[in-house]
Amino acid sequence: MILSSADHAEHGGAEHRGDARERLLARLLDAFGETLPAPEVSLREIAARAGTSHALLRYHFGSLPGVLAAMLRAQRSRDNEALLETARQGTFDGFVLAIWRTYTRPEQLSRVRGFFHVVGLAAYRPEDFREFIDSLDDLTGMLAALAEREGFDAAEAPAIATATIAALRGLLLQEVLTPGAHTEDAVAVILRMARSAPHAR
Repeated sequence: MILSSADHAEHGGAEHRGDARERLLARLLDAFGETLPAPEVSLREIAARAGTSHALLRYHFGSLPGVLAAMLRAQRSRDNEALLETARQGTFDGFVLAIWRTYTRPEQLSRVRGFFHVVGLAAYRPEDFREFIDSLDDLTGMLAALAEREGFDAAEAPAIATATIAALRGLLLQEVLTPGAHTEDAVAVILRMARSAPHAR
């Protein structure tokens, strides 16, 4: 396929914008580490902490919720790299516990709160958060593969994984709203319920 000079310029411009966005996102992650800015913080304050301008944040991410969604996706992607090693070497139960322990560490509290904040916004405007929404099935896929590897029926494994992740997120919300509400016991119940699902092998 032969591209015109205008096509090359447009393609190059899109690539340049993508690279600039990724570099800016990296600066945000360096500035905030594992935490997430609170929803009441302004773009100017975030920009100042990251050593950039609020105009650039608005250009690349559109709004504060856009910044939060992009940071969450990147932070969760980093978490998943570590969790994937657990999935490769461990069991279904071990992976569920690893997910739970990852997201209930005290330093994760701002991110967990931010996650539910962005999810709430996405429920009203899913078209504005499509990349974020599409990233929510990543852990489900890993868990489904583990379930099938341990003998769960291939048709049942995705549903079991989906229900397990949904239950964990519900417990995380409970932990945010009412900390220490015996959620460790509830995780054990989730695992027993998953184990009671039909096996085809």
